[in-house]
Amino acid sequence: MKREEIFEKLNGVFQDVFDDKSITVNEKTTADDIEQWDSLEHINLILAVETEFGMKFTIGETTTMHNVGEMADIILQRIS
Repeated sequence: MKREEIFEKLNGVFQDVFDDKSITVNEKTTADDIEQWDSLEHINLILAVETEFGMKFTIGETTTMHNVGEMADIILQRIS
């Protein structure tokens, strides 16, 4: 899977979790960029991403991700 495909899937997950079809994530997207992205929605988001990609993030990974680009990096490493 290519990085562009990962971002296409992530866009769909973010749109579903935050119930907002106008969301388009990029490398630098953070919780500060999406108004509804709070600590509870972060958990829902992580679970939805894990389900979409058939993987589990470690606790360390979930607490050290600073943006969606870093999330995509982890996904790319796991599925390659």
